[in-house]
Amino acid sequence: MAKHYVILIIGVIAVSFGAILTRLAEAPFLVIAAYRLTIASLVISPIACIHSREELRSLSRNNILLSFIAGFLLALHFVFWIASLNYTTVASSVILVTSHPIFVALASYFLFHEKLRKSTILGIGICLTGAIFIGYSDFQIGLKAFTGDLLALMGSLAIAAYFLIGRKLRPSTGILNYTFLVYGSAALFLLVATLISGYSLIGYSTSTYIMLILLALVPQLLGHSSLNWSLRFMPATMVAIAILGEPVGATILALLLLNEIPTIMQLIGGVLILSGIFVAFGKDNIEIKLR
Repeated sequence: MAKHYVILIIGVIAVSFGAILTRLAEAPFLVIAAYRLTIASLVISPIACIHSREELRSLSRNNILLSFIAGFLLALHFVFWIASLNYTTVASSVILVTSHPIFVALASYFLFHEKLRKSTILGIGICLTGAIFIGYSDFQIGLKAFTGDLLALMGSLAIAAYFLIGRKLRPSTGILNYTFLVYGSAALFLLVATLISGYSLIGYSTSTYIMLILLALVPQLLGHSSLNWSLRFMPATMVAIAILGEPVGATILALLLLNEIPTIMQLIGGVLILSGIFVAFGKDNIEIKLR
């Protein structure tokens, strides 16, 4: 059981690097998103084909279709979120894009009949309160910041739907095939969108290409794959709540690597988010679903 927690924590830490690496990559948002998913797909594809070929062939058309829909939602998530980083701060962007647990929790209740315990609802409330504290000082920047906030919120809605589909698919679809189909379809959507928009996929600096590779390996393959793995053993609501630790990690990394100094409000918010995760992940509230 401890393995489930460890993998989930690793996933949260890994995705915390996403905003920092994105900021350091000097390329259009569509190009960054396309490279991130394409590289990840190129890495996972041969592994999935070698180790899970038979399972892949046995997947139903419905599961394949749902995987492509999940890939489309994942592509939308990255388009909106990466674009938001051009308009607002790392803290505000990551906070809003990880505000999806409220949508996941409500949808999980109605679609999957997952129980919402009082402590889970309390944990969500504390986490969201912390998110408000962290983002409050940045919301006063102006119209540009408001645009970034709106884009991040749209990315949040997209990833909420993505997690819900993943919760539906993961019990019957292995992690390799799931990531192969989802990452591959997301990469395809993003490559087409990039070419239609007229952006070039070549001609960037060496440091930018390094950032793009790291984006694929760390937050995408290590981070998101760990979270996808967790969806098979934990309720979607619990995985979503854990991801609220990402704003804390991203804010700390922004301080160390980008010299974005957090305000007192952001620090208070960070403490509240961690407290909310602790409340939601109380021993009596975790229902590990072994399959």
